[in-house]
Amino acid sequence: MIAELVSSALGLALYLNTLSADFCYDDSRAIKTNQDLLPETPWTHIFYNDFWGTLLTHSGSHKSYRPLCTLSFRLNHAIGGLNPWSYHLVNVLLHAAVTGLFTSFSKILLGDGYWTFMAGLMFASHPIHTEAVAGIVGRADVGASLFFLLSLLCYIKHCSTRGYSARTWGWFLGTGLCAGCSMLWKEQGVTVLAVSAVYDVFVFHRLKIRQILPTIYKRKNLSLFLSISLLTFWGSSLLGARLYWMGNKPPSFSNSDNPAADSDSLLTRTLTFFYLPTKNLWLLLCPDTLSFDWSMDAVPLLKTVCDWRNLHTVAFYTGLLLLACYGLKSPNADRECNGKTVTNGKQNANGHSCLSDVEYQNSETKPSFASKVENGIQNDVSQRTQLPSTENIVVLSLSLLIIPFVPATNLFFYVGFVIAERVLYIPSMGFCLLITVGARALYVKVQKRFLKSLIFYATATLIVFYGLKTVIRNGDWQNEEMLYRSGIKVNPAKAWGNLGNVLKSQSKISEAESAYRNALYYRSNMADMLYNLGLLLQENSRFAEALHYYKLAIGSRPTLASAYLNTGIILMNQGKTEEARRTFLKCSEIPDENLKDPHAHKSSVTSCLYNLGKLYHEQGHYEEALSVYKEAIQKMPRQFAPQSLYNMMGEAYMRLSKLPEAEHWYMESLRSKTDHIPAHLTYGKLLALTGRKSEAEKLFLKAIELDPTKGNCYMHYGQFLLEEARLIEAAEMAKKAAELDSTEFDVVFNAAHMLRQASLNEAAEKYYDLAARLRPNYPAALMNLGAILHLNGRLQKAEANYLRALQLKPDDVITQSNLRKLWNIMEKQGLKTSKT
Repeated sequence: MIAELVSSALGLALYLNTLSADFCYDDSRAIKTNQDLLPETPWTHIFYNDFWGTLLTHSGSHKSYRPLCTLSFRLNHAIGGLNPWSYHLVNVLLHAAVTGLFTSFSKILLGDGYWTFMAGLMFASHPIHTEAVAGIVGRADVGASLFFLLSLLCYIKHCSTRGYSARTWGWFLGTGLCAGCSMLWKEQGVTVLAVSAVYDVFVFHRLKIRQILPTIYKRKNLSLFLSISLLTFWGSSLLGARLYWMGNKPPSFSNSDNPAADSDSLLTRTLTFFYLPTKNLWLLLCPDTLSFDWSMDAVPLLKTVCDWRNLHTVAFYTGLLLLACYGLKSPNADRECNGKTVTNGKQNANGHSCLSDVEYQNSETKPSFASKVENGIQNDVSQRTQLPSTENIVVLSLSLLIIPFVPATNLFFYVGFVIAERVLYIPSMGFCLLITVGARALYVKVQKRFLKSLIFYATATLIVFYGLKTVIRNGDWQNEEMLYRSGIKVNPAKAWGNLGNVLKSQSKISEAESAYRNALYYRSNMADMLYNLGLLLQENSRFAEALHYYKLAIGSRPTLASAYLNTGIILMNQGKTEEARRTFLKCSEIPDENLKDPHAHKSSVTSCLYNLGKLYHEQGHYEEALSVYKEAIQKMPRQFAPQSLYNMMGEAYMRLSKLPEAEHWYMESLRSKTDHIPAHLTYGKLLALTGRKSEAEKLFLKAIELDPTKGNCYMHYGQFLLEEARLIEAAEMAKKAAELDSTEFDVVFNAAHMLRQASLNEAAEKYYDLAARLRPNYPAALMNLGAILHLNGRLQKAEANYLRALQLKPDDVITQSNLRKLWNIMEKQGLKTSKT
């Protein structure tokens, strides 16, 4: 128990500094934007959606079905919202629990000695676990490991009680249930059933390869055959149910996720896929270089047999084969047991039997066991308390290292990554056992005390180095900027691109632009990076450059709806309405099949339709606008905020004089977002129009209360007051509006109108002049400025503005009429006019 507690405590202590870390990398999509975590989403959706909140049967789904992990995120969200501290705490506690269980499992194999302690400490401190523990989405791997070990420990209990206790099948039931739970945390959890079978055959029964078939053929051990058959049946059932639940289709990934899978060359695919396990083992053995992402070109493809990395592949599989042969060979007369050499079943040192300390003490109080016959084979129950030999542990360690990793090898189906460090969380158990049992075997084999001490302290030093690396690596996971900077040397394209997003959120615009351009230098066809750079340029009013990068993004990924959306918005603002209309229409027709994030795609399509409707609305085509708005409502996803769309529906009905329908949509807008200011203003105008003046005024005042800094609110209230003949109050609202939004043409222009209607011509002149400076080529602004100058007696300035307005709009009847009246006045006063 002490070894378990100390190992768990170390696992806890090493990751305490991650409690202050922020959400990083994949956490955003799995947690911050995952609708399945929200209380308004029925919790049953978790069992129909993938890990990222996409319907599991959708063609674009990642097919990563991990409902128990998502459920744990939902509980976190219910308790602490989006505070990352609680999410990190659960991860660290789970890692401590897994470390304790792994140490208990090691004790079954290695006994109570210090080698068990070494195995537990090595697992607790291994740096490869950092991504799984410090990265919140890594909880899937840690949770799966917890139930993986529980399932394995239940099966060990089943083996030890099989044949003489009725409770043995209770333990087997526990094995199956925990295996199912492990798979529902993460897919590779189901592999515990295969590891359990290896334990039963090669550790508990100590069979060798040549003994397996005769044992089954001659039915020498029916209980073993029954257990293995049940494990096979349950594993097949779980896999069949899993395949059926995800629609009987494998996931599809982009070529950047797994470049080797997308290669047309069989040789390239073969050499690369054989090499990748070698690279993964090196990360376990020497985790010097770690990265948050190993996709794209992080591991260059092996394209020829002359690639020197093929030597690593040959060395890896040769070593694996030698270890397997060592573990499966027939036992020698001499072997070691828990650090003591055994000859012909007896230790050569002190005469102790091959038992752990506790078992040895128990054997003195119970000196003998009755032998029993099981299916024709005599089995001595006392033998079951013996610790397994080194060969047995090597076989089990290899199975723990290899079998859980098989789903990531691209052997049965292509996966969406090149290397994923968190996938090595379970296989690292086999690695830690393999290193520990290897060190123990060397320790036993050497005779000199100096060499024994050297082996022991070398193992302890390795654990210390692992622990130090873990602490350093945890620092990289403190925030996204540090994490992405740490990954530049491994995956520069992805790291620079993600770093650009972080720098942009920090308002470091020039640094963000440089980061995006660095990412595109390494990989020029990344649609997301092209789009992000375009968005940055658009937000900084560099519209021509933004359009260029949006077009490149669309060329790289024709289904990128957000690029169409922003292209259309720029074109619409530039007055290129026909191009904008075509862009919005094209976007609305893009299907969401095979897209990684269909929710985001649907949101962009809905926004495109919303802006298309606004375009029609501004052109006075209200029926067309309504038709487009209705299509947007049909297509919008659950997470889309509909208040602006509903408000524009009301506006369109208002312009068509369909007041009941308009009121319905205004109310829907306020129902979806009670503090939506535009709906307060538009609904207030409708109420005023239908004679409900007091209700209208309350809405205008509520809008001002919601945002006292928004000039538009004062402008609408001022218009209402003007219509009520409350001229002094209206003038005050107009001035307030223009002062707050002095750069907004509509607000300034309308404020000038209200001041003129209130007969405050001097103040009106000031704001008409400001409006004309905001839009110097807008004929209406120049004409109204001319008119107020005309009224205020500034005749020559009035003439200049009238003439300028007519240059821009020569056929404007009102401006022509005003100019003729002005000339008459000027001639009567003897002033020179432009016509003379």
